[in-house]
Amino acid sequence: MDSKTEHRIALFLDFENLVTNTGFSAGSFDLQPAMDRLLERGKVVFRRAYCDWSRFKEAKGNLHEFGVELIDVPPSTRSGKNGADMRLVIDALELCYAREHIDTFAIASGDSDFCPLAYKLRENGKQLIGLAVKEATSPLFVKACDEFIYLRPRTRAEKDKEKRGHEEEGPRGRKHGKDAKGQERSGKEQAQGAKGKAEAQKGELPESVVEVVQRLLARTTGTLNPSAIKEAIVRKEPDFDERDHGFSSFTKMLAALEHAGLLKRVQQGRQWYVVGPEGAPEPAPEPKGRGRNAAPAQEEDEEEVYPDPVDDF
Repeated sequence: MDSKTEHRIALFLDFENLVTNTGFSAGSFDLQPAMDRLLERGKVVFRRAYCDWSRFKEAKGNLHEFGVELIDVPPSTRSGKNGADMRLVIDALELCYAREHIDTFAIASGDSDFCPLAYKLRENGKQLIGLAVKEATSPLFVKACDEFIYLRPRTRAEKDKEKRGHEEEGPRGRKHGKDAKGQERSGKEQAQGAKGKAEAQKGELPESVVEVVQRLLARTTGTLNPSAIKEAIVRKEPDFDERDHGFSSFTKMLAALEHAGLLKRVQQGRQWYVVGPEGAPEPAPEPKGRGRNAAPAQEEDEEEVYPDPVDDF
């Protein structure tokens, strides 16, 4: 991503809301998946979490590791309710007006009380990303955001897989056990290709996605950027996530759409584009030394590599 277009993100966590009746506990709350999703969009330059920290002491160490500033808001009423949400709103608005270089705000809470804040931030030209646990999130707050990311506790299998990945990395970030011809890589790509085809057949395509794809393809006479499709879907459904429909990535969902005859994917250079089911150009001659069987492996290797979206969509 170009540094000139890279988003600057401010993250605000209503911590008590995230760990109350959500399946998370203060000690087990894992910020890493949320940070990973935000870092895909830009640089997180501001990080604050609000609550009465005397009640959630076990969470402090983990949040400090992520560079989160902890704002202590003691209870202000006899019922124990504090003003964390009010403090968060004031700080977010102050940052909105004082730091123009911050163009994206991430509010980690499922509370509909933050809807007025969401409207005001968007009114001032800021992009708003919401984060919360699905079962404890108000649909009103979801619709008030430009995009909504549901937080899910990482399973033990996911943590073990990540740990094995770090252990297998060599001193220069290369996997051990590969020969000079990359035979291990080729075998892995073929296995991924077969897995991707099976996944495309078992996933369920939601009607909203089909409608967006058909509408966009009807408006264009050339190739369509896959990222433009994803952005159009998210504008319609801020909490859209292809994993909820059985696809591990948006590329797999595009493969399912192609399998259903709704579109065709074409490659131009190192980039993949989308055209209507009847609009695919003639395939370019294959490079010498590569047969038809090599195409799926190359596609898997280049998946998720899209250029910046065009302005027409």
